[in-house]
Amino acid sequence: MTQAQAPRLSLLDVATIVMTTVIATLAFWIAVAGPGEPIPVHFNVQGEADRWAPRGEVAGIFAFQALILLVTSGGMSLGIRRIADKTTRRGLALGQFISLLVVGCVTAFMAVAMLGRALPPMSSVTALFSIVLLIVGAGLGRVPPNLVVGVRTPWSFKSRRAWDRSNRLAGRLLFWLGLLGLVSVPFVPAPIGLQGLFVLTLIASAWVVFESWRVWRNDPERQPF
Repeated sequence: MTQAQAPRLSLLDVATIVMTTVIATLAFWIAVAGPGEPIPVHFNVQGEADRWAPRGEVAGIFAFQALILLVTSGGMSLGIRRIADKTTRRGLALGQFISLLVVGCVTAFMAVAMLGRALPPMSSVTALFSIVLLIVGAGLGRVPPNLVVGVRTPWSFKSRRAWDRSNRLAGRLLFWLGLLGLVSVPFVPAPIGLQGLFVLTLIASAWVVFESWRVWRNDPERQPF
């Protein structure tokens, strides 16, 4: 009688372990050996620090980022191991990748801004934000229902049709917004380009939420509340 082999770690699992360890280590270093003077934790639209915090609070912020990554990406990994359907597993793997990308980029940006005591050039921030939008948008339409990644509205959870259509719409909108942001970086002065991209992203988000409600309302197979 042979023993069942433990499932192997995927590259995404390894990336999750490594990135979580790096962020947690950064949090520990800040807590025990970080700057003794207050660290900037918030910046205004002009890129100037307008809120400062002691290193203990900053360490807590990064520790929370590590926890978010562990819960989101780790949760996706557990789902992949427990679900037999290959299509759903591929969708969850895509969701795990999106979780790693978003949390990793956000954490890296926060570390550079806080520990460098200044925001990076607005053009580079716009380019980074655009790249994240483009990559997330390219895969969002194929993510199956889950509690971590995607258009998670009450209506999308009550209708598979609403989930699929609202996430496909979100994917297309984010992809084209990311492409627009990248193309506009050399031509639109900072911080106007970044502010405009944020506004367009908020408008797209509102549109997607409305779409999830509209499709749910017209879905004969929807679940009631």
